[in-house]
Amino acid sequence: MRTFIITLFCTVYSICLLAQKPPQYEFRAVWIATVENIDWPSKKNLPVEQQKAEFIRLLDLHARNGMNAVVMQIRPVADAFYPSRFEPWSEYLSGKQGLPPTPYYDPLQFMIEETHKRGMEFHAWMNPYRAVFNVTRSSISPNHVTRLFPHWFLTYGSTRYFDPGIPEVREHVTRVVKDLVERYDLDAVHFDDYFYPYRIAGKEFPDAASFFKYGNGLTKEDWRRSNVDSIIKMLSETIKSVNPRVKFGISPFGVWRNSNKDPRGSNSKAGVTNYDDLYADILLWLEKGWIDYVAPQLYWETTHSYVGYYMLLNWWANNTYGNHLYIGHGIYRTLEARTGTWKNRNEIPNQIKAIRANPNVHGSIYFSSSTFKSNPNGWNDSLRNNYYKYPALVPPMRWIDSIPPIACLQEKQDNGEVRLYYRGAEPIKGFAVYTLADGEMEAINNAILVKILIADKTVDIDLSTIPAKRSDKIFVSSVDRNNNVSEWVQVR
Repeated sequence: MRTFIITLFCTVYSICLLAQKPPQYEFRAVWIATVENIDWPSKKNLPVEQQKAEFIRLLDLHARNGMNAVVMQIRPVADAFYPSRFEPWSEYLSGKQGLPPTPYYDPLQFMIEETHKRGMEFHAWMNPYRAVFNVTRSSISPNHVTRLFPHWFLTYGSTRYFDPGIPEVREHVTRVVKDLVERYDLDAVHFDDYFYPYRIAGKEFPDAASFFKYGNGLTKEDWRRSNVDSIIKMLSETIKSVNPRVKFGISPFGVWRNSNKDPRGSNSKAGVTNYDDLYADILLWLEKGWIDYVAPQLYWETTHSYVGYYMLLNWWANNTYGNHLYIGHGIYRTLEARTGTWKNRNEIPNQIKAIRANPNVHGSIYFSSSTFKSNPNGWNDSLRNNYYKYPALVPPMRWIDSIPPIACLQEKQDNGEVRLYYRGAEPIKGFAVYTLADGEMEAINNAILVKILIADKTVDIDLSTIPAKRSDKIFVSSVDRNNNVSEWVQVR
């Protein structure tokens, strides 16, 4: 009882604090899916200028909603939304796989630049093993890997997959990721939940030949998990060797394992789990530090009987091994539902409140972008006017970089503005502007982050545009690429 009372008090106290001060650090992201043109582009073979305009509208919508990152699908089916030596142009751009945009441009470079202009992080989302979305209707170019190396692939249902048990497959995927990290200014590499495919009733994934060749005395289940472990370890080492600043994240299915199979598992009754069905041992990757963040897809409503949202939230929060945890919200569910919890305006607000009350959870990712176009249940308004009214920095990963940048210098201008100068050698993303109420102790935890200015060296601030009372103090910090902040400089 004593433990329960202490826990209850801490939870209530945390909620009270959060009600008083908006979080200065919180990951707020949206998945933007390109497979089957779910989110962008809206359809195949759009004119280039229309593709660009659509993406800019998406970014502006999410920026208004308070998001600070996008998770952008750039390799849905062993294809590319960028010029690649290894895989052909995506059919979801031009309508025909292998056909570049006309007039030519690099969509990935364009998307990264537009995202960074708005102070948002760009997480490059890739599917590890899906190679042909639908074998009867997908466009497949002559130089697609399924044609060049047909022995690497297996058909399961209507989809063609890489065989994860073949070493050359792991090497190919690693080459693709290495090429991306070398050539583009990514903030993170992001893989989704499709490792071994979700089971099809009555059908076994047809990897008997590779198991016979490479099984090495393991059970098939342990061998499959070992194959996925191997590629995650390879990718982690490759990403960090090329650019240690680039983060590596995984967005798994929402249940690692049920407790009736493993005492370490969650008290859930899920029909599918990562460990037993997708052969993805997420806990091992977290424990070994192979990934920097995990974003479980908790797409269930808070009232679900078998996979309770709050229970799973707490389970993941207790099993991060010190890595970052972002929660995947299934806002698309409200478009499918006619009645019930997903038609309740408080569903997403309640999920956000639960996240903020748990110190081991670092933010949210929403699936998916196009759902926000209709402002479901007024959630755009809830984010803009309440939960994400104030900006937030992406939480820094101290194991990547814990050294803050140097403080900026200031110079008062004749027109009343303040010019900020950054003179450090380390690149920065900009400056964070804080307000502190008169009488508050000068500690950053007491301040409110009100604006993030994107600039690499110099920027002017018009103090009249800062949302602050006349009696409030205004401080500014330099912000580096890992979102470490410098010491404060008071500008008013």
